[in-house]
Amino acid sequence: MKSWTTWFEIPATDLHRAKKFYDTIFEMEIELVDFGPLKMGIFPHKDVGAAICQNDAGGYQPSETHGPLVYLNANPDLQQVLNRVEAAGGRIIRPKSPISDEFGFMALIVDTEGNRLGLHSDN
Repeated sequence: MKSWTTWFEIPATDLHRAKKFYDTIFEMEIELVDFGPLKMGIFPHKDVGAAICQNDAGGYQPSETHGPLVYLNANPDLQQVLNRVEAAGGRIIRPKSPISDEFGFMALIVDTEGNRLGLHSDN
């Protein structure tokens, strides 16, 4: 089966603050890239790429209530990621909740930029 997700971008108004948030909650290092007015923080990835993006020319607006809902992989247990969200400056808006035995668990957070994002894990 074909994967429909190839790349996604998470809007940011302060790229360095957003980088610190995601570096902290996922315990990883995002690579910063500067394309002039477009600045990106690229998540380490193998297949599906992701980036936090700040565009000084406009076009990227963080939103807690509008736009697509992206789920980030928080395996092996999203509770470990949730435990770091508030200390990193984010907010939990839906705690870890079961989806089903087959599809694992989900939670919803708001990052430091005001974006609503989902977390998913098998356990």
